[in-house]
Amino acid sequence: MDKSLIIDNTIAFVKRTLQGAEGGHDFFHINRVYHNSLRIAKEEDNVDEFVVALGALLHDIADSKFHNGDETVGPKKARAFLESENVEEDVIKHVQNIIENISFKGGNFEKKFTSPELDIIQDADRLDAIGAIGIARCFNYGGFKNRVLYDPAIEPNLHMTKEEYKKSTAPTINHFYEKLLLLKDRMNTVTGKKLATKRHEFMETYLEEFFNEWNHLA
Repeated sequence: MDKSLIIDNTIAFVKRTLQGAEGGHDFFHINRVYHNSLRIAKEEDNVDEFVVALGALLHDIADSKFHNGDETVGPKKARAFLESENVEEDVIKHVQNIIENISFKGGNFEKKFTSPELDIIQDADRLDAIGAIGIARCFNYGGFKNRVLYDPAIEPNLHMTKEEYKKSTAPTINHFYEKLLLLKDRMNTVTGKKLATKRHEFMETYLEEFFNEWNHLA
């Protein structure tokens, strides 16, 4: 099994599949998660970097948000592709488990599978949800869903169930409090926590400026 060739083929497959995707969940998002996953993996012990690479590249191959909430599409699509590349079954199953357990899902989702590789990719995915790029992705998706920027009458819901989180139509600013600002303290790895700190602080600075401008104070 030529792992380097499989990774190259996976990159090409993801590019084709996500062509024209929403800007926050396109190939550029995948590529950032992929490179940050490899970056974090180098600081961790006993990690299968092949699984990390494939899991990162395929983690959003069919995000349920864009498939009527169906969480089975992504794992199935990943399996079909990896089987076509003659990847070993234990690796395929590991990648499927990563896809099935990586998402935030309101923060109340209990992972049914754990591994160092999942921890690494989850941290890399969460890093892309915060900081400057995270802010850009947040508003891009809010615009994609035609959500209002902010409504003082609608308070953030910090206790949503998984289903409530998936169906939420709340203002985009609420998402900072319902998810983005929570991620720093939910990082799995030492490197992930370190990288998250600066991005978290940037979001806090941004929100301070946002509310100053909103309230005619700046």
